[in-house]
Amino acid sequence: MAEEVKPNPNEAPTQDAQLAAENIAAGEEKAPTVDVEADYAAAQQFSVSEIDRSGEGAMAAEKATQPEFQVSETEEAKTEAKPTGNPADYMDMAKEVNS
Repeated sequence: MAEEVKPNPNEAPTQDAQLAAENIAAGEEKAPTVDVEADYAAAQQFSVSEIDRSGEGAMAAEKATQPEFQVSETEEAKTEAKPTGNPADYMDMAKEVNS
């Protein structure tokens, strides 16, 4: 479904656009037509590349994003604070932090 563009010279953002709108209004130039459905269908063809339509696209993406070096897994260290009621333990800990 093609739609005809009806430009308004008063709303033109540039002088060139205003001149074109005035020429269209005077009948000196033909108004452009826009076929939204055809443009959308054409855009759908370009939205997916040929390599992505086959299994090669997924393999190429995996190869491009795989890490270059071996990454080792970290081990989670568990620390357990044993409760004590001795204030001297806290003083020793504070001395270690603020040496």
